[in-house]
Amino acid sequence: MIVIFASAYDESSYSLADRWSDQNAAVLTCNDLSLPGWRYYLPLRKEASAVIGGQVVPVREIKGALIRWPGVFEQELNHIAIEDRDYVAREMMSFLVAWFSRLHCAVINQPSPVNLAGPAWRPEHWTYAAVQVGLPVQKVERHVSLGISNSENDLTGVPKTDVTVVGHRTFGDVDDILRIKARQLAHLAGVSLLRVSFAGPNPNSLFLGADLLPQLSDEMADALLEDFENWEARAA
Repeated sequence: MIVIFASAYDESSYSLADRWSDQNAAVLTCNDLSLPGWRYYLPLRKEASAVIGGQVVPVREIKGALIRWPGVFEQELNHIAIEDRDYVAREMMSFLVAWFSRLHCAVINQPSPVNLAGPAWRPEHWTYAAVQVGLPVQKVERHVSLGISNSENDLTGVPKTDVTVVGHRTFGDVDDILRIKARQLAHLAGVSLLRVSFAGPNPNSLFLGADLLPQLSDEMADALLEDFENWEARAA
């Protein structure tokens, strides 16, 4: 089974589960966390179980997890009393960080304490990491003024060329140098799924940003599934 953690309103994740139906893929949402059937042990034991898509599933049957949502938010907890939603969201988030971190299978991407989809890096941190792998970058500035919200460099008018890293593969019509640098950036961030944006396809194009939750084409979805299967084969 492959678990896809996503917002209950994310139709693309349900479509992905349908595409992986032969792998018994299912979508895990915040609603599942409120249903009976969860059994969690430290250390993880074969009796552990989870509720995925409303169904109780032995954790030992999970061979891969794909995280497509950064956390648990009050707005999705309509089944929880309003006054309790903030507390419940925080508790659910903490549980999911622990649960995903303990699974004995491939988890893409591994969670961090404040972001289930990977490292909670701000644009400045991504820019610093891009410099470390040898990418040209635009200077990032942040200004804070009383009565005015934070502002950053305005890159809205810059055309973007994207490279999506899926494991050891890359997708995007760019120079091979950018493909290599994108993989290096993903490795530095400790993730295996990442979209990297550049100001063009040429090898000296500026780094514009990174996204831990890229849109997935059919080809990318197939590559992810192959990675899950390879991980399972190595672990056997």
